Amino acid sequence: MELTPQGINVNAICPGAIDTDMVKGVKESGQLERVLVRIPKGRLGQPEDITNLAVFLASDESDYISGAAIVIDGGWLTT
Repeated sequence: MELTPQGINVNAICPGAIDTDMVKGVKESGQLERVLVRIPKGRLGQPEDITNLAVFLASDESDYISGAAIVIDGGWLTT
């Protein structure tokens, strides 16, 4: 929070299961369905989902958001 007076907002993006090489093992092991049933959106996140949030947080529209940890997991933590 010490950077806020200089106009710098610091936030954390906390992704869930995103369709990248990090979940490749889950897909190859046949365990993907077990993961998907825990995600209310019913799909893996896409890299673009994270990009869209990052672009928003870098924009003037998010100027009043600072010190937040934003979970982007398709609702996984709510199950």
